[in-house]
Amino acid sequence: MKKILKITGLIFLIAIIIGAVYVLVLYTKRSNIVKENYALLGEEAGILNIDGKTYRDLNKNGKLDIYEDTRANVNDRVDDMVSQMNMDEKAGTMFITMIGMTKEGNPLDMPVISTNAMEMAFSFMLPPSSEMIALKKMNSFNIVHSYNADILARFNNNIQKLAERTRLGIPITIATDPRHGTQNNPGAAIFTPSFSQWPSSLGLAATRDTLLVREFGDIARQEYNAIGIKLALHPMADLATEPRWGRSNGTFGEDANLSAIITKAYVLGFQGDSLNSSSVACMAKHFSGGGPQKDGEDPHFPYGKEQVYPGNNFDYHIIPFIKGAFPAKTAQIMPYYGIPMDQTDENVAFGFNKTIITKILRDSLKFNGVVCTDWNIISNTKMGEARAWDVEDLTPIQRVKKVIDAGCDQFGGEMIPRLIIKLVKSGEISEKKN
Repeated sequence: MKKILKITGLIFLIAIIIGAVYVLVLYTKRSNIVKENYALLGEEAGILNIDGKTYRDLNKNGKLDIYEDTRANVNDRVDDMVSQMNMDEKAGTMFITMIGMTKEGNPLDMPVISTNAMEMAFSFMLPPSSEMIALKKMNSFNIVHSYNADILARFNNNIQKLAERTRLGIPITIATDPRHGTQNNPGAAIFTPSFSQWPSSLGLAATRDTLLVREFGDIARQEYNAIGIKLALHPMADLATEPRWGRSNGTFGEDANLSAIITKAYVLGFQGDSLNSSSVACMAKHFSGGGPQKDGEDPHFPYGKEQVYPGNNFDYHIIPFIKGAFPAKTAQIMPYYGIPMDQTDENVAFGFNKTIITKILRDSLKFNGVVCTDWNIISNTKMGEARAWDVEDLTPIQRVKKVIDAGCDQFGGEMIPRLIIKLVKSGEISEKKN
């Protein structure tokens, strides 16, 4: 018996040593990759002094370009910046996904061992920040951590310094799901004790007080701005007409007209009467309404991908957008995962559906803001299979093309700009603006 225990102990020790060596090799390999990625970046932007004012020399060419000039017209600045972007940079802007941070407020590049299970899990699941920023030229990310406000602000400062070191110095846009409630469900809502606490969306709607809701939006806007968040991945303008649906608590209820006036006040609180440097842009969701799910299931999962409309009430679900989000000039729109069954010429999910995105949202309702897909409809990830409902047989690159052809501008939860570049080079999509 002693001999068996001795052999077992020896085997166990050898296994530990092999495991430790394996982890060390992986850690060293990833560390080297991170260093190589950061080596692709240049210096931080210098300062230009012109007529007694200072400006950032974002592209480091020693002169003040139009896009760097805060006095210039916004459209002129955008046109100038786009004219200087190469294909890699343009492709990078078409993606937004989750980014990690350390508890010190630094970009997350290496896995960490922590007593906080969620913190450790994210560190292993999320890609290195250096890969997304330096290698893939991405500049839009949503944060999922809920550290103290000073840490969140420090992270924003640190990530913007990395952005300055990119070729054109384009700032990074930080986005987030709601943070002002008590629910903690990363991917839907994130409990952040540093922020003021408010009722849930259902609670706000129950007040029927649009002035209060706008005040909430204004306070939340100020708190977001204080730590660098410039894009709100909310509000949910969906209608909770199916009581079994698990996301009803994120909506403003089942009454389309009440939801519309609350949605409008909410967006105006975050954005103001018009977008400006103090605004936080809103990505209202989920067009054209994600509430009427078959059997109350949810299209995050394949068994809940069918969206039905009892009583043929498709138009009812668009009212919160027509009378709420659009009059408030919401900056962005997110379609949901579900398939609007028998409502269009093909039963495919919203993000792939040209009738929903182009014919209804763009052409009929005249929305000219950014349309961003919901997260992970193209690629399989560590968090699950791609939610590419009814286009499962298409390859990832075919899915990307179908989303673009449908009329979407940006891909949520993805980091595959190489597929955009491949489509442009093959002539399947054009680099030029339509």
